[in-house]
Amino acid sequence: MTVVTDVPGRVLGIVTAIGLLLFATFSWRARPKLAITETGLQVRGWLSTRVITRDEITQIRLTEFRRLARKQRLLEIDTTDDRLHIFTRWDLGTSPVEVLEALRSAGYAR
Repeated sequence: MTVVTDVPGRVLGIVTAIGLLLFATFSWRARPKLAITETGLQVRGWLSTRVITRDEITQIRLTEFRRLARKQRLLEIDTTDDRLHIFTRWDLGTSPVEVLEALRSAGYAR
C-alpha cells in the first residue's frame, strides 16, 4: 500500500483529479460555441456569450488544411469590428461543412 504512506503522491493524485474534473466541466460548458437565434448568431465563450447580428457579419468561410495526414476544416466568421471567430469540429459539435450549410439555409452565408 504505497498510496497510504506516499503523502506527496496522494497530493499529486488529488491535484490531478481536480484538474481533470475542472477541464471536463469547462469543456462541457464551452460546447457548442455557435447557435443560430432570432437576433443573430450566438457565440459562447468560456465566460460570456456574444450575439453577432447579420449586419455585423462581413464574411463566413470554410478553410481547409492538412495537419498530421488529416484534413482539418475550420469555420471562420469575420465581423465588422475586425474580429475573426474560428470554430473547429470540436467547438461546433459537428462538421463545419454541416454548420456552413445550416448558416446558408438560415440566410447568413452566401
